[in-house]
Amino acid sequence: MVRPSPFRRAVLLLLVIVLTTSGCARIKGVFKDEDENEGVPVEELYDKGQGQMHNGNWSGAVVTYRRLLAQYPYGPYTEQALMETAFAQFKMGNNEEAISTIDRFLRTYPTHKNTPYMYYLRGLVNSNRDTVFLQRVWKLDASRRDLATPNQAFSDFNTLTERYPNSRYAADARQRMVALRNMFARHEIEVALYYLRRDAWVAAADRATYLLETYPQSEFQNDAVAVLVAAYTELGNETLAADARRVLQQNEPDHPFLAGDWPNYPWNIRKLNPFAGEKSAIDNDDRD
Repeated sequence: MVRPSPFRRAVLLLLVIVLTTSGCARIKGVFKDEDENEGVPVEELYDKGQGQMHNGNWSGAVVTYRRLLAQYPYGPYTEQALMETAFAQFKMGNNEEAISTIDRFLRTYPTHKNTPYMYYLRGLVNSNRDTVFLQRVWKLDASRRDLATPNQAFSDFNTLTERYPNSRYAADARQRMVALRNMFARHEIEVALYYLRRDAWVAAADRATYLLETYPQSEFQNDAVAVLVAAYTELGNETLAADARRVLQQNEPDHPFLAGDWPNYPWNIRKLNPFAGEKSAIDNDDRD
């Protein structure tokens, strides 16, 4: 067996020392913030987190508040740190973590004075979940996506308005609930139009009826009535078709369906363009 020369052993030893030192430096960098925060008084940790929040350093604030929560699990600073952590996670787009933090707060402090705010924040987070990059850039229709989290957001805002009707967040929550209901109603009218285009008259009428019963006074109620007119006419039910037409004429005499211009489906070739975004008969409706 050939043994390495003294010079070679020295070089290898030097490489080991350099690599070990570099690795330690990297590890130390990973835990730098945690090490800096260890043993710091709770007031100083909280003030540091506040400064990071003020400067938009959301990730730094989360690290600071986590250290605060670990070192000081009880007290008023802990309660506030949980709320600040949830907000910072929301701003970072870490929606799952934000929901987890909010739920932890609600379980631990169910009667806290800021409970209404946490339900409001939970609604905001759920409204923002499952919003993909392409949906933001090309403004893809949210009503065509999975509505599970928007429904949860509606539930959060509804809890806030029912339990804390006089809260400072209640008015905005009600407005957001209206917007969400319109989103849900749009989903239903899109499905009804899908059935209408494929001559599934009964299914179209059922979906339009469901929209009117479930989301009354939505932005799309007159469109649902128009679907009923079209579906009942094709089904040969002249009585129901006439009733629906009369309601539509009373509620929106300028509805384009009455002039034969609705639904105005998009050109099929548009689907071949991946950058064209999503269009439907609702989008082609030029009413203001």
